[in-house]
Amino acid sequence: MLQKLRDKTSGWIATVILGLLIIPFAFVGIEQYLGQRTDNSVARIDAPPTWWPTAPAWWPVSVFWTHEKITSDEFRSRFEQERMQRRAQQGEAFDARAFESVDNKRAILETLIDARVQQVAAQRNGLVVSDAMVQKAIMDVPGFQVDGKFDYARYKLALASLTPPQSERQFEATVRDDVQRSMLAMGVGNSNFVTTAEMDRLIRLMGERRDVSLVLLPPPAPDTAEVSAAEIQKWYDAHTAQFRAPETVEIEYVEVDASKLPPPAAADEATLRHRYEQEKARFVEAEQRLASHILVRVDEKADAAAQKAAEEKAKRLADQAKAPGADFAALARANSDDTGSQVAGGDLGWVAKGMMVAPFENALFAMKAGEISAPVKSEFGWHIIQLRDVQTGSQQTFEQVHDQLAREQAEVDRERTVSDFTSRLVDLTLKNPSSLAPAARDMNLPLQKLGPFARSNAQGIGANPAVQRVAFSEEAIQSGAISDPIEIAPGHSVLLRVTAHTAEHAQPLAQVRDQVIAAVRADRASKAARKEADALVARVNKGEALDAIAAEKQLPPPQVVPGVPRGAPVPEAAVSDAIFAVPAPAAGKLSAGHAELSNGGIALFAVSQVTPGDVATLPAEQRKMLQQQIAQVGGGDDVRALVDSLRKRVKVQVVEQNL
Repeated sequence: MLQKLRDKTSGWIATVILGLLIIPFAFVGIEQYLGQRTDNSVARIDAPPTWWPTAPAWWPVSVFWTHEKITSDEFRSRFEQERMQRRAQQGEAFDARAFESVDNKRAILETLIDARVQQVAAQRNGLVVSDAMVQKAIMDVPGFQVDGKFDYARYKLALASLTPPQSERQFEATVRDDVQRSMLAMGVGNSNFVTTAEMDRLIRLMGERRDVSLVLLPPPAPDTAEVSAAEIQKWYDAHTAQFRAPETVEIEYVEVDASKLPPPAAADEATLRHRYEQEKARFVEAEQRLASHILVRVDEKADAAAQKAAEEKAKRLADQAKAPGADFAALARANSDDTGSQVAGGDLGWVAKGMMVAPFENALFAMKAGEISAPVKSEFGWHIIQLRDVQTGSQQTFEQVHDQLAREQAEVDRERTVSDFTSRLVDLTLKNPSSLAPAARDMNLPLQKLGPFARSNAQGIGANPAVQRVAFSEEAIQSGAISDPIEIAPGHSVLLRVTAHTAEHAQPLAQVRDQVIAAVRADRASKAARKEADALVARVNKGEALDAIAAEKQLPPPQVVPGVPRGAPVPEAAVSDAIFAVPAPAAGKLSAGHAELSNGGIALFAVSQVTPGDVATLPAEQRKMLQQQIAQVGGGDDVRALVDSLRKRVKVQVVEQNL
């Protein structure tokens, strides 16, 4: 039997059949093998070959595709950088929990995807970053500069301070990638321009003024009609977001307030004298010098002839000032270019070290009382300095600074008392982290409770941003443990524990029925008022005067406001926007419209004349600056459009579980 099977399976037909069967098994095996490999990417970007933009993504064609990944390490590094930037910008207002939200993570990931898509496009289009471009990008980083110039030592120190540290080669590779990513965007963004005709049209629109008449219609009368059950249900279903109860917490807490703790005993004389001896250098009065000067001003960038002329003038003035019987003050009033001291005869008052530029200070403190210096060069020009008097530095005695030392020591002792008290309190909470009551009892502190409260309606310490960050944090809610001390003011901190938490949730219709009814009635009243305003606008556009309508409605006569510019709150910003949204009126006609006011009323208006902005009135420099700004805005829009276009040409897959 085995021989017969061997004979039946050794022919060419059997070979073909076996080959066909192997193919699907091979693909299944490859797919399983690839699927079992560990993949730590948060996003995958696949682009078809440039020579076949519509190539299918299935194997074997997919081997010609470009495959890029954004790893979880890349994402986490960018995420932490963004966290540090926002914390620095927002300070106490930074909400760590909101930052960790899925929406925020996706937003940051989208920026990484956009950058990688641009880099792929740059590579596929043959854009290359030269070594000179990398060098310039590095040398232009402010953090690597000292006094505005690239400093190699600062550069090395900065790379060593990174987490993790990077070598120069690693950092250069990162910069090369960043530059390559931005090449397309910079090229497209910088290519935008604004034509002369576009600028003229924009200036006419921006400078446009409109003559308008206004009638203010009062808020509509309250709607008291019955609201049916069907209307209530329909409104509730369409506006569920308006009727959600916010997230709330309840907390228990204790306060450590320095002002309520027993004050420490006053320091004795020995303690103060010991402090004085340790800090004696603090109580030395600096030497001061009474000085006057004559300034011959010359720009550092002036040519050699101007520099020489200023120096010669300074020398002549110095010789005159040193002549017997010379009046330095009179010379300064007649010749000094320092407008701040000229009227006072060059008097600069008492000068201590660190108050003047280095060349001036060095010369002044090298002089003797009564001397007049030779010309001294500084960044402002040439100075002739007169030293009129010297007040030498002196050591203040213990008695002179006794009260200051006592105040400082009292502050140190107070801070130490608060620190020791807080440390003992924390030690007690660590023994029983699930309840504040034992620690509060042992430290003779009242155990206080607050809540339930939401972020938006908190009172007392609950309104403090630092307290909210802890109270609404996932850790505090899940663990129920006592927090670390939270400083809410100097010398004032709290320790809290979340005792109850309610997540944001939809409120049932029965609970918010009255709110829904009020919303339906307000909507009906608003729609009725807008319908009436639409009818009045139609009457004005047909030729009826606003005066007649105001009289009919028993309202004050229209307010006539000529030459309203764009953005003027007449009477509110929304009304101004509506005034400039209606078309310009034909000759002898009116162009009417309306806008809702913040009090619920409506402003009915009629535009009688439109005066375009005058192109000739805008100075050339302002026009050029405005043209550049508009080009930059347009360039930004072009870059966004480019990125959107590039995104459509690739396939992006986000791996949510790796975020």
